[in-house]
Amino acid sequence: MALINDFMSLIYPKSCEACGDLLFEHEKLVCNRCVITLPKWQNHATAFGQLKSLLNGRIPCEELNAFYVFEKEGRVQRLLHAIKYEAQKELAQHLGELMMQETHHETAFKNIDVIMPIPLHASKLKKRGYNQSEWFAKGLSKQTSKPIVANYLLRSIKTDTQTKKRKYQRWENVEGVFELKNESELTGRHILLVDDVITTGATLEGAWMVLKQIANVKISIASIAFAARV
Repeated sequence: MALINDFMSLIYPKSCEACGDLLFEHEKLVCNRCVITLPKWQNHATAFGQLKSLLNGRIPCEELNAFYVFEKEGRVQRLLHAIKYEAQKELAQHLGELMMQETHHETAFKNIDVIMPIPLHASKLKKRGYNQSEWFAKGLSKQTSKPIVANYLLRSIKTDTQTKKRKYQRWENVEGVFELKNESELTGRHILLVDDVITTGATLEGAWMVLKQIANVKISIASIAFAARV
């Protein structure tokens, strides 16, 4: 089987989604060099402080973790682009697995009950065919054995893309767009709220505005990346 895989790799070579280098047979989607050297949020003092400051006081997080630091034109941006626009949903799951493998011996998310991805509007989900945050959540779930609740938080209003909006416009863009179903089933639960990338935190706070209706709820947050100002 190994010989067959090596032969197929020669005919159909696979490249790292982050740097573009060819992958060895034992590497999956991201080369070992990038796994080690991609900029990690927890190791980046500036980004670490910025994200803590951004969400502290706005969302009462039990735990907060972004995997990578987003850098314009950098390797993390290429990963996110592949996930969102090149149908590389399995890459999102793989990054979720890597993230939890790296935090396996830490206390992060140890006590969560369920994993809740930020939803897409039905029309965008139909067009794209998948929710990248839900696939990231699948990787987290695989490593933690915690269930995903993907149909409790809904995006009831379609919003414009956040990418080119200013900070105050992003807040206006997500105000009142989420709604909650089966609220009583989440009573007293510790929810891990999952998004693909955090910029201003507006989307997460929009979600928190409805999740806080749940009695005795606790919230933690995880994302693939944080767009720090570095």
